[in-house]
Amino acid sequence: MAGTAGTPGTPRVLRAMNDRAALDLLLEHGPLSRTRIGKLTGLSKPTASQLLARLEAAGLVLATGTTEGRPGPNAQLYEVNPAAAYAAGLDVTPERVLAAVADITGRTVGSFELPTPGRRPTQPVVRQVTDALDGAVKAAGLARDDIHRLVIGTPGAFDPNTGRLRYASHLPGWHTPALLDELAAALPMPVEYENDVNLAAVAEQRLGAARGHEDFVLLWNEGGLGAALVLGGRLHRGWTGGAGEVGFLPVPGAPLVRHVTKANSGGYQELAGSQAIPHLAGELGIGNIPSGPYAEVAAALVERAAAEDTVLNRKLLQTYATRLATGLASLVSVLDPELVVLSGASLTSGGEVLRALVQAELEELAASRPRLVVGDVREHPVLRGALESALATTRDEVFDTSR
Repeated sequence: MAGTAGTPGTPRVLRAMNDRAALDLLLEHGPLSRTRIGKLTGLSKPTASQLLARLEAAGLVLATGTTEGRPGPNAQLYEVNPAAAYAAGLDVTPERVLAAVADITGRTVGSFELPTPGRRPTQPVVRQVTDALDGAVKAAGLARDDIHRLVIGTPGAFDPNTGRLRYASHLPGWHTPALLDELAAALPMPVEYENDVNLAAVAEQRLGAARGHEDFVLLWNEGGLGAALVLGGRLHRGWTGGAGEVGFLPVPGAPLVRHVTKANSGGYQELAGSQAIPHLAGELGIGNIPSGPYAEVAAALVERAAAEDTVLNRKLLQTYATRLATGLASLVSVLDPELVVLSGASLTSGGEVLRALVQAELEELAASRPRLVVGDVREHPVLRGALESALATTRDEVFDTSR
């Protein structure tokens, strides 16, 4: 019935829309005056004043300083109250669980790393998750109940039809049928689960090289080779959550791998994954190959090859670029994206030198010619994406003043 509170176009809904617009502006620009908020939203000064008073009373904004030092009379500045809500993210690998807490503005206020070495977990997964989360919460000076929402990033994906983790047999302890129910029982906040490469794409879409792009592919190469597909501005996950598991992709130049889920590998992973780079360097006769985990060794070799222009280094990068473009050609031929973002240490360590080589190879192998860029979010992109994902939903809920 027209005029009912909460109906689109009614005063309550219009106020809530104006409130959200003002809060988004404060997040984007930082502290703003009443006059500036009015100009940016198109609201009159009295309406902007009422809006700020309403948001301040709700604990969503704070008065903070004045425009002292600028031309004209001093004006009160307002900012989003950082303590209005907190969100958390976890980045899970076989070697460790990395946790962080961010306030509603997106600032990280606490982090913690829990090592989990070995093929068999020394403690149950639920304990790993709660210990890592509690470590970050404690570092932030908060309690577990202060966290509004948690997003957990893992390799593979939880099948929405069965609730079981797929495509990540190398992640010990995470495949029990009751795991999601056990985590839900142990944690007081809503929990979401997302593929790690998808979260790296979220970070690039909101903070990095893919900002403003609706259709892009993020190619990830670090612990494993994978891709995230963003179509029409939204992540495409597929029926079982396995969209983008391109490490299993059969490609020319690599033997066919059968029973790929049991082998946890495939042609593209064998051809261009991080573990292939040290082998390639050895075959080329490149000396001084560092020791350590293959992902770190691969990144170091690629970084050195991009920095030191020698015949062997050029051969390494050119061969690697051809291998990467071989798999990418299949992806862009099917998806025709506007942009391809190269992410993960085994790609970003090559910088512009590697990017240009892959771009040139791809233009010869695929009819579609998307622009390739190196990812901007280099520090813990999966964790940053988990926080951004948790914050987006948290803001939608906390900033909704229509209720």
